[in-house]
This record gives sequence, structure tokens and C-alpha cells, in this order.
Amino acid sequence: MSNYIVLFLAVVITAVLAGGIVYLLQRSGFRTKQQADLVDYEARMKALQQRQAEAENDAKARLLEAKEEAVRIRTASEQEAREIRAQAQQEQRRLHQKEENLERRLGEVERREQRISDKEHALDDARAELEAATRQQLVELERVAGLSRQEAQAIVLDRVEQELRNETARRVRDAELAARDDSDRRARVIVTEAIQRIAADQTAESSVSVLPLPNEEIKGRIIGREGRNIRALQQATGIDFIIDDTPEAIVLSGFNPIRREVARTALNKLIVDGRIHPARIEEVVAKAKVEVDQRVKEEGEAAVLEIGMQGLHPEVVRHLGMLRFRTSYGQQVLNHSKEVAHLAAMMAAEIGADVKLAKMAGLLHDIGKAIDHEIEGSHAVIGADLIQRHGVPAAVVHAVRAHHYDEEPHSLEAQLLIAADAISAARPGARRETLDAYVKRLEKLEEIANSFRGVQQSFAIQAGREVRIIVRPEQIDDANAQHMARDIAKRIESELSYPGQIRVTVVRETRATEYAK
Repeated sequence: MSNYIVLFLAVVITAVLAGGIVYLLQRSGFRTKQQADLVDYEARMKALQQRQAEAENDAKARLLEAKEEAVRIRTASEQEAREIRAQAQQEQRRLHQKEENLERRLGEVERREQRISDKEHALDDARAELEAATRQQLVELERVAGLSRQEAQAIVLDRVEQELRNETARRVRDAELAARDDSDRRARVIVTEAIQRIAADQTAESSVSVLPLPNEEIKGRIIGREGRNIRALQQATGIDFIIDDTPEAIVLSGFNPIRREVARTALNKLIVDGRIHPARIEEVVAKAKVEVDQRVKEEGEAAVLEIGMQGLHPEVVRHLGMLRFRTSYGQQVLNHSKEVAHLAAMMAAEIGADVKLAKMAGLLHDIGKAIDHEIEGSHAVIGADLIQRHGVPAAVVHAVRAHHYDEEPHSLEAQLLIAADAISAARPGARRETLDAYVKRLEKLEEIANSFRGVQQSFAIQAGREVRIIVRPEQIDDANAQHMARDIAKRIESELSYPGQIRVTVVRETRATEYAK
């Protein structure tokens, strides 16, 4: 029994102790949570105060910047206002000065008008006195001469009529001479204008072609073992291949320009291909012939299209294209033929001849040169026979045959063809031998002009048909400029030989320069 009591007391005591411990633990935890909340609250308050301070500082800084910007804007506005006031004052002074000048000029104009009015009154008085004196003189003359006014007028009219008849006869004679001179001048103008509008390129005449090589080693491959390659080339093309000490070049020599072009094309293809042997050479030469024939056809068609002569026989067009590879006295014959066609057409249009016929004759006049190395005879006759076989009009055939007087020309178009052919051959720069003389003549023109005192610059222009001289205005006046032009023209006439006429123009220019500020 006592054991149960002791056990019961122990349990009670244990429960009491456990409750006390639990109570103490609960009190301790409550205080810790309160402390944590308090710390967190204080931290949030400090952060809030810090942000508030930063916001106040930022607001102060922005306020300071706004004040500075306002001060700057006000300063700039004041400066701009001062500048505007200054400009307004300056403009006002300028307007005031202009008003004073206008008033002064208005006063001068009024005084000048007054002087003119006074002179007009004086002139009217003098005119009245002169009329009175004239009437008095007429009365006195009638009394002295014993003739009335009508009788004197009749005598004077008879004398004037006789003088007028003499003057009319003299003017008619002068007009006839002027008309004759004007017809010559008009003919020269037609020719020179046609020359000026047409100018083909100059080509150096040559019976050789030079083919550049990529290196010196290729020469040995072209020659081949014991010369078999070069012999195969010469046999296939009919052209001589000259391989000498000329660096990186081979000379192709032959009088047939088509064959020379075939040889040049074939050798160029062999060099690019790299395979050079007799069998390959024959194959490449055959292809080159086809290619050159195609080029000949295209050149002929292009020339016919350029001149506007479509409808010619294909054989005529092909022979025309062969002229692309033919030169004569420094002129490429195809370009020369096109130039002659244009010249003949222009002159035919000026004088009322058949333009189409003249143009066709000009284009075909040298077609015989395409085959004159194969057929004996004049190229004019050869060409005329060729185009006659292919349906070209008889008038064109006659003009082509007669353009070197192989037969007497009896049509206007044939005469025009002869003139156009001569013009194309003789115009400045057409042929090498005349080009040198042409350049020397231009240099001599400028040399003569520059030899006169007061000349600043001189230019030979319009293919030597005009020399333009710029003089120094402080040394040469207008009257002396006219005399200078006449003196230069006389010296050119005495020292130079030239076709047509040369215009001498003296330019005197005075420049005045001021700057608006």
C-alpha cells in the first residue's frame, strides 16, 4: 500500500514538473518571437527611412538641375534676343541708307529731266528758225535760178533716175559674181560638213600580225621536234611564222589578211590548249577557218545593217565582211567603205540626187579588194563584175566601175562616189602620211597666232578650219582686235597651204568681279 502511494506521488510530481517545464518553454518561445518581430520591424523602418532620404536627395538633385537648365535657357534666350535686336538695328540702318540713296538719285533724275525739257524747248525754237530760213532760201533760190520748185524737182529726179540705173546695173553684176562665188562656197560647205560628221578610225596598214606569247618557252613547242610543228602550221595556213629574238612574240607574215587571221586564231587556240602537234594543228586550223568565216559573215551583216542596205545577196555581204581584215594606205577598207557611203548619201541629199543609190555605191565601191589578190585586174572592175552577178542595180554597178575612171562616169551618183572616195582618203587623220602634215598644219596655225603681241592663248579647232585667238584686253582694244584678225588671216594665206578656207576669230573679253557681303 505504501508502495502505491509512493508511486502515485512520484507520478503526480513528475506531471507537475513536466507541466512547469512546458509552461516555461512556452513563455521563452513567445518572448523570442516578439524579439524577432521587433527586429524585423526596426529593419523595415530603417530601410524605409533610407529610401525616403534617397528620394529626398534625388528630388533635390533634380530640382538643382532644373534650376540650372532654366538659367541656361534664359541666358541663351537673352543672347538670341540681343542678336536679333542687333540685326534689326543693322537692317534698319541699311534701309535708311538706301532711302537716302534713292532720294538723292530721284533728285538727280528730276534735275536731268528739267535739263532735257529745257533742251527740247530750245530745239523746237531752233527747228522753227531753221524752217523759216529754209523757206526763205527756197524763195531766193527760185528767184536766182529762174526755175520753179516743180521744174527743179524734175531735173533732180532725172539725174537721180540715171544714177539709179547705173547703180542697179552695177549691183546686178556684183550679184551675179556673188552668186557664182556663193555656189562654190556652198559646195565647199557641203563637203566640209560631211567630213566633219563622218570620221572613221585610222588603222595602220600592215602585211604582218604580231601574236604575243605568255612566255619564251612556248616558242620551242611551237617549232616542235626538228621543226615539224611550225611546218605543219605553215602548210595548213599558207602563212609564214617568223620566230626570232623578239621577246614573247611571234610574227605572222602573209599578204592574204584572211589567212593571216586564221593563222593567228589557230595559234592562239593551240597555245591556250597546250597540245601542239601536227594532227592537233590540222584540227584547230579547220576550226579557226570556220570561226573566221563566221566573223566575216557577221562583219558584213553588221556593216549592211549600219548603212541600212538590207536585202543584198549573201555572197555580196560575205565579200563585204572580208574587207574588215583588209587595209589600204593606212585605212581599214570596211570602215573606209562605210565612211564613203555616209559621205555620198549626205552630199546626195544636199543636191537632190538618189540617196539610196549613192549610199549603196559608196558601201560597195571597194568590194573588189576582197578578191583582187585572186583575180587579175582593177579592183573597181572586179568589184563591179562581182556585184553585177548578184543582182545589184545597174546604176550602182556603173558607179563602182567608174569610181577610178575605168569607164567614164555619166551619172550624178557616180560623180558623187568619186568625190566621196577622194574625201575619205584625203580627210585629216584618214591616212598616216596625211595625218603628220595635218598635225603640223595645226601646230603652224597656233604658232602664227601666238607670234602676235597681246595674244594670251590660241586654239586650232574644227579640224584646222578655224583658229580661235584669246587676247589680253588690257593690251588689245576692239579696233586692234579687228586689225589683228585681218593680219593673222593674211599671214596664214602667205605661209600655209590648205584646202578650203580657215576662219580667224579673235576673242577679247573683259571681266568685272565683285563680292556681295
